[in-house]
Amino acid sequence: MVQTPLKSTPSASSAEVQKRSKLEGIKERSNFLRQPLASELLEDTTHFTEDAIQILKFHGSYQQDNRDNRVKGQEKDYQMMLRTRNPGGFIPPELYLTLDRLSDQYGNGTLRATTRQGFQLHGVLKQNLKATIAAIVKSLGSTLGACGDLNRNIMAPPAPYKNRPEYALAQDYANRIADLLRPQTEAYYEIWLDGEKAVSVEEHPDVVAARQRNGNGTLVHGSEEPIYGTHYMPRKFKCAVTVPGDNSIDAYTQDVTLVVMTDKKGNLKGFNVLAGGGLGRTHNKEETFARTADEIGYVDKDDVYDLMKAIVATQRDYGDRYNRRHARMKYLIHDWGVDRFRQQVETYFGKPLKAFKKLPKWTFYDYLGWQEQGDGHWFVGVPIENGRVLDREGLQLKTALREIVQRFNLPMLVTPNQSVLFYDIKPEDKAAIQEILTRCGVVKETELDPLVRYAMACPALPLCGLAITEAERIMPTTLERLRTLLTKLGLRDEHFVVRMTGCPNGCARPYMAELGFVGSGPESYQVWLGGCPNQTRLARPYIERMPDREMETTLEPLFVFFRDGRKQRESFGDFCDRVGFEALRQFASTYDPEQYTPRHTKEGRHRLSVSHDLFLTLQATADKEGRPMAQVMADALGVYLQQRS
Repeated sequence: MVQTPLKSTPSASSAEVQKRSKLEGIKERSNFLRQPLASELLEDTTHFTEDAIQILKFHGSYQQDNRDNRVKGQEKDYQMMLRTRNPGGFIPPELYLTLDRLSDQYGNGTLRATTRQGFQLHGVLKQNLKATIAAIVKSLGSTLGACGDLNRNIMAPPAPYKNRPEYALAQDYANRIADLLRPQTEAYYEIWLDGEKAVSVEEHPDVVAARQRNGNGTLVHGSEEPIYGTHYMPRKFKCAVTVPGDNSIDAYTQDVTLVVMTDKKGNLKGFNVLAGGGLGRTHNKEETFARTADEIGYVDKDDVYDLMKAIVATQRDYGDRYNRRHARMKYLIHDWGVDRFRQQVETYFGKPLKAFKKLPKWTFYDYLGWQEQGDGHWFVGVPIENGRVLDREGLQLKTALREIVQRFNLPMLVTPNQSVLFYDIKPEDKAAIQEILTRCGVVKETELDPLVRYAMACPALPLCGLAITEAERIMPTTLERLRTLLTKLGLRDEHFVVRMTGCPNGCARPYMAELGFVGSGPESYQVWLGGCPNQTRLARPYIERMPDREMETTLEPLFVFFRDGRKQRESFGDFCDRVGFEALRQFASTYDPEQYTPRHTKEGRHRLSVSHDLFLTLQATADKEGRPMAQVMADALGVYLQQRS
């Protein structure tokens, strides 16, 4: 068997050229993702060894333990998290009902929609893992490649428009690229289905041909994994397919984003290509950083598979396999520069890439609520706070989703904002579906506080082994505190993108938020500011460690500065980016809350007390005229005093 040589990154020292991480050896010895997982699965133990855990990830599962249940001197409460691989978020009815059943039979009673348009199942014991995965596969699902050092779930806009061909093309090519980059090892079926091949949709002939076409060294001949080789990728590899202007999938955070380009009749011409995004980082390691993708070029539709193979081969062969903190493709592009990266891709591709084509402005869409899908049928986006599907007092969300699928046999799309969408709804079924949602306490998107609607948090504690502090469990309280503070400051109707993670790995994409909280210690967070509403600009760290109890005192000066100095319709993130962090810090350091309430200042000056309604009127005037709030209030007071004299 000929194996592609593993090359070091250009920035590696000569002493590191032959070095590989411990995990590279585990992958090499695994016999293409079989061992020691297959052997340990047969053992009567509650958990896997470290080597088996690493291979288990490729099969779509992480071993976790419930930290809430830790008792000194006793074994950890080991359990598995399973993640589905479903390109573009597509969940057929039979798969959703199986996941719902498995969550009760083997899991913790909940499901969780992820930011990559999949579902996670938590709380599965090792002894039930095989039965759980087998049931998923037999219901037209898969977990293969949802985790591990290979292509993860491919994202696409969850918009089932029948009269906009570009959206159907995005979904179609998300599936095709997912098939192209799917692991070819038989280990998955050998281990979980005793060698039985699952019923699956037949791959497109162009995908099959592309996997067999060597090109210019992109394939590993004689290998069970012709694209990945023995060692797979240096780290995880994330892709998306979208349409011009639709940034529902956070296009700039992906390793590769393909943008569907059509002619005026909706016929596919090719794809714009973005590459080099990624958000994972490590605290106090400045060599790790979040990065947005670069414009790489344009490729004709017939060449898209060979281009994807060329990009994968470039990262496969030149990505850092020694320092895993430096192993994502974003670091290769950062070290090399875009031009050198493009040249290497073109070497594998066999010809130059074409110039990147102009795109319209990006906009974020969450696709919540009822919309006509273009053929007389409807779709409805159902909001799920932080992606957690559960039943609790006042909200029977899990019951509602199950009843809708059972009664109407509807397919589902998971959205990149951790919600779900039902589509192909007949007009005569709209009222009945809405009745189920209303009866079960699922609020309409128009009734949601926008702070909640556009917020995301990762699961964090108690199950994620990387979590430093809370995220999902305290996000509702955090948003309530933010809303209370904003209302107090006369910003009752203001909203912005808030995201929270329990560690710096960035699973809820906090580094693109207008206000991001990143766990930096127990009950403390880094504060990131300056992202934009459409998620096309990186935020920056404003505070390294903010105790959670100090959130209001930390943010109040920033909100007041924003309130009084914003331009017309300027968002909080855009304001922070425009004025700069030096100005934010200077204002915060001299901020005296007494000066911004209807009470005395220390110098004996007085502030005019106005009604809340009048305050909102003045604020609206400031927004309309694009002037600072303080200036509008001063002018209004001058007119008032002149009339009284």
